[in-house]
Amino acid sequence: MRRARTELADPAIQRKTGEQAQARILLLVLVCFLLGLAVGAYWYYRAAHRNSTNAGEAGSKLAESTKAVLKTLDAPVEIRFYSLLDPASTSDALRAFAGRVDQLLSEYEQEAGGKIKVARHTTSLDADARAASADGVKAFNLDKGDACFLGVAIVCNDQRETMGQLSPEWEAALESDLSRAIARVAAAKTATKFAAASAAPADAAVIAEVKRSIPNLDSVSLADGKQILRVAALKEIMEATEELQRRVKEAQQRISQAQTNGSEAEQQAALKQLQQVQAEQTEKLKQVAARSQAQIQALEQIKSK
Repeated sequence: MRRARTELADPAIQRKTGEQAQARILLLVLVCFLLGLAVGAYWYYRAAHRNSTNAGEAGSKLAESTKAVLKTLDAPVEIRFYSLLDPASTSDALRAFAGRVDQLLSEYEQEAGGKIKVARHTTSLDADARAASADGVKAFNLDKGDACFLGVAIVCNDQRETMGQLSPEWEAALESDLSRAIARVAAAKTATKFAAASAAPADAAVIAEVKRSIPNLDSVSLADGKQILRVAALKEIMEATEELQRRVKEAQQRISQAQTNGSEAEQQAALKQLQQVQAEQTEKLKQVAARSQAQIQALEQIKSK
């Protein structure tokens, strides 16, 4: 009998785990899709703007793709920066690189409006070395003297990703790698928040949306109902992303025209509009994902009665 109960329970556990994974994947796909779109827009602008950019231009140097990710953050993210470099065994070039990483993280803090907190560990104290090891940052130069560490851990609640050993050779990819890591831990946090809220009674308006989406609700299984809601959400997401692509293309054309006219003011206005478009559509996609999750939770409650 014990074996039979176990065999019955396992599929239920697996199904629940699979559904939670799907929720995380949906949120992560949204963030990464936006990241990809924003990367294209950023590089387009950078190519068009390169000749007219002044070396002393003020403002954030972060890519528009990074800014798009930071706008999606619903919960604070901590970045633990470990730069424990023994001057006797590390080069000037490596320490200069560490300084640039520190500056990059400061730009993340500034751009995120309080949603990014950087904890800097830069002393030679044993406590900092132990913290680095605990976060998965790799020690190096052990054969030359004191252990050195140069890495970051990105943390959001119980989610953590570690970039264990930063290298100047990969500096060009550092920002994009860091932004993707932030997106992943934030997406996992958002999925956990939705799961925790599933026990609350469903809103009447959400229940009404479910019934409109599934008119024959009584004769539809829970699994089929979830599939119907997910397909509807996917359709809405695709429509929203097509709209984003159209509006980004229009903004790119305005940037190109401003570049042709040689007007710095027009270029800045067009870039500002591009950023606004990205922010608006990012928020719209987040709302679609949240509404889809709420509808699925409502369906579960309806079917459990």
